Amino acid sequence: MAVVVLGLALTAAARVWSLTEQRERERQLLFVGHEYRNAIGLYLAHLGHYPTSLEELLGTADSAVPQRFLRRLYPDPMTGEPNWTLIQSPDGAGIMGVASSSDAAPIKRANFEPSEAAFEDAKSYQAWRFIYVQRYYRRATNPASP
Repeated sequence: MAVVVLGLALTAAARVWSLTEQRERERQLLFVGHEYRNAIGLYLAHLGHYPTSLEELLGTADSAVPQRFLRRLYPDPMTGEPNWTLIQSPDGAGIMGVASSSDAAPIKRANFEPSEAAFEDAKSYQAWRFIYVQRYYRRATNPASP
C-alpha cells in the first residue's frame, strides 16, 4: 500500500514539475521571440530591408561601422534546437519574423500583451509568430510653415 501511495505522489510531483518546466519554456519563448522581432526591426530601420538570414542579425562586418542587432542566435526554447520557422516578408526577399517549430499545445492561452493578442487560444506554439511589421507614418505638416 505504501508503495502505491509513494508511486502516486511521485507521479503527481513529476506532472507538476513538467508543467512548471513548460511554463518556464513559454516565458523564455516570449522573451526570445521579442528579441528576434526587435532585432529584425532594428535591422530594417538601419539597413532598409529585412535580413535574409538570422545570422545577419549578429552584425554587418562588411559595413564601415559594424552593427550588431542581436547578441547571439537563440535556440527555440520549446525544442531546444535552432530550428525556428522563418517567416518571409511579403516580397519574399527577407525574414520578417520567427515562430517555434514545436507543435505542442501551449499552457498559456490568455492575458497576452497587446502585441501578442493573436497568440490567444493558439493550438500550438507554431501559432506564436513573432513578426516585425513595418509601420508607415505620415509626418504631421504644420500649416503655418512655408
